[in-house]
Parts: sequence; C-alpha cells; structure tokens
Amino acid sequence: MAILLPVSYSLVFLLGLSLNGALLWSVCCRTRRWSSTVIYLTNLAVADLLYVLALPPLIISNAMGGLWPFGNVICKSVRFFFFVNLHCSMMFLTCVSVHRFLGVCFPITAVRLRTKKLALFASGSVWILATAEILPTLFFAHTGVINNMTVCFEMTNPGQFKVYFPYGLFLAIVGFLIPFLVVITCYCSMMKVLYCRAADSISTARTARMRNKSLYTLLAVCLMFVVCFVPYHVARTVYLFVRVYMPGDCGLLNTVMISFKIWKPVVSFNCCANPLLYFLCSERHRQNLRAWLWRRKKRVQPSVVDVGRDTL
Repeated sequence: MAILLPVSYSLVFLLGLSLNGALLWSVCCRTRRWSSTVIYLTNLAVADLLYVLALPPLIISNAMGGLWPFGNVICKSVRFFFFVNLHCSMMFLTCVSVHRFLGVCFPITAVRLRTKKLALFASGSVWILATAEILPTLFFAHTGVINNMTVCFEMTNPGQFKVYFPYGLFLAIVGFLIPFLVVITCYCSMMKVLYCRAADSISTARTARMRNKSLYTLLAVCLMFVVCFVPYHVARTVYLFVRVYMPGDCGLLNTVMISFKIWKPVVSFNCCANPLLYFLCSERHRQNLRAWLWRRKKRVQPSVVDVGRDTL
C-alpha cells in the first residue's frame, strides 16, 4: 500500500488536472452557446478538478507511510473537500443521466424541462446538498496518534466508529445507492429505447452507425460507473460494519481494510474517465482538444449534438 496509493494518486492527479483543465478550456473558451448540457458538464469538470487538487497532501502522507505532517486544520479541510467533490461528481453524473434520459425517452417533455434555468438551479442544489451531507466530516475527521505517529483519520478515530456508523450508512445510501440506481435505470432505459427504435425502423447506414455509437457509449458509461463506484462503496460499507460489529476478528478486519484501500484509487480514476469519455465521444471536442494540445489556431465547425456525442 505504501507504493500503490501514492503512485495511483499521483497518476490521477496528473491525468485529472490535465484532462479536466482541457475540458474546461474546451467548454468555456470554445463554446459560443451554453446549453443545459454544457452547464452540467462544466460543473462536473469543476468538481473533478477540485477533487484532484485535494490529492497532493494525501500523496505525500501515503508516501511517508501514513504520517500526517500538515496539522489538524489541513486534515479536516482535505477530507471535507475530498468527499464533497466526490459526491458532487456522482450527483452531476446523475443529473446528466436524467438529462439524457428525458431527451431520448421523452423528447417532447424534454423541450420544456431541459432548460438552462433548470440546469443552473439543479447545479446549485447539488453543491449545496453535497456540502450539507459532508459537513459532519469536519467533526469526525481529525488527526491522532497511532504507534507514536501522527495520522489523519479518513473517517474517524477507532473510538468513534460506533457513533460514525449511522452517518457512514447515510452517506452510502444517499450519496451512492440512490444516485447509482437513478443512473443505471436511466441509461438502461435509454439503451432499451434506442435498441427498439433500431429494430423497428428502417434506417440509413449513417443513422444506424450513430445509433450504434450511442448504444456503445451508454454501455461504456454504465460500466465506468459500476467499476469506479460500486466496489469502493461496497468495500467501505463492509469495512465500517466489520469495524463496528466484529472488531475482535483481526483476520477479517485486515482483509476488509486491505480491500477498501485497494479500491480507493479506483474511485479516484472516475475524475479522469469523465473527460476521456467526453472527448472520445465528441468529434467537435476532440478537435478542440487537439487545438489546445498543439496550439493550432483553427476554426472548429459546430457539429450536430446527439446522444452518443454528448453522453458522459
């Protein structure tokens, strides 16, 4: 773990900083007309960017074997911003999935509901709700001494796990389970609708390619969401349960703790996967990215926005 966590977090920091920075530049500087999709995308990129900016102290601490040299205030702040932006990322992915679900499954209703005003309201609500959810972290997270070494507890100190347990379950249900069910339901419904339309209609070769691309993109998003979030939250919940109700079983406790630490870097890679999926699935933004990387001064022609190109 002394090598896995600092190396993986460092990779996430470098990739997340560059990819989300490029995505924000592409969206903010190269987009003339802001839509509700762009608003959600920008907020998602900001949440991912703030998430990776909280990683350097954790990289240094893990590289030093868990020693925390930054003090109690930085410990609380890092844990707070780390979890706030993780939850914001999940919530914005949920907003995007509902946004796409309405456009594909209820296109007439979507005209009325998918507005910039509603997107701004939803984005502001996400930041407020995520901050309110994570506020108790400022109480639970703090520094302490273990084996004559100052550490920054990720959740809370061992003596407070029984008090922390209900809050941990609340975060698992509200911050993960509900958004997860919404996202999976929306994307599965979209894939079903697109598949049925493909089977029931006579399409041109170009339309069929676009529809297949949309289906593959939706499937990729579902897989990314499952791989990045499910193992981490399951391992975290199991670790909390064992820590509270089976603390005497040292073998089981060590096993679930190691499993939890292994999946921690995986959930962090989500902040790199979001911009990657967007750039790979959008021709217009691939051109913007190339222009940013190689400083090419060229005019990017606007392309038709479809589910496959804009789906995260």
